[in-house]
Amino acid sequence: MNTASVTIKMQVSKSFTVKMPVSPHRLGQSCAFPDLRLFSGMSSIQVRPATLRDAKAIAQIQVASAQDAYKDFWPDAALNGLSVAQRQAYWREAINMCEPQVLVAHLDNEVMGFVGFDRSRDKGTPSTTGEIWAMYAAPAHWDKGVGQALVEAAQEGLQEEGCTRVTLWTYKNNTRAIRFFEIAGFRPEADSVKAVDVEGKPLEQMRLHRSLI
Repeated sequence: MNTASVTIKMQVSKSFTVKMPVSPHRLGQSCAFPDLRLFSGMSSIQVRPATLRDAKAIAQIQVASAQDAYKDFWPDAALNGLSVAQRQAYWREAINMCEPQVLVAHLDNEVMGFVGFDRSRDKGTPSTTGEIWAMYAAPAHWDKGVGQALVEAAQEGLQEEGCTRVTLWTYKNNTRAIRFFEIAGFRPEADSVKAVDVEGKPLEQMRLHRSLI
């Protein structure tokens, strides 16, 4: 496995360098990670590149968070059908292929949340538009700064790749997520609503965006 050096910059102006794996599938492509900061509040939430060992924790967080966040508007069949094993397989492949790029937030080696980001998947968008593909924090760690640390790290990563704008999709029903991202500087895009089917129930998603410059 190839490695690349990443300098972790701390808010107290100290830095150190670690070696991290880079998937051979994206060598020569855009697989650079940002200078990852350690976000400090009452506790020190660290953000680092995900490894294959994190795939199970990432999957468990995604399932638990989705079941909590979507319980008021997803059908029970969809909530009960979420599979940690399937999500783990997906994230193992994503981490291995570096598509999307995946970061985890952790404290004392406990993974608290994760974010996947890369170029926008939406048709017709320029190459300078990035996208947050997925971002989840464990419900036990909501409102503790995990989301802020992850979204800022993802934005730094996209800036490193030359992106000047970032977008994401979220359910119109997910008022908690919309409120969080609006506080983080995102705004809804006009005429960006799309219909999705969740186990036979029609729902709508909306796209949010913000500038990175």
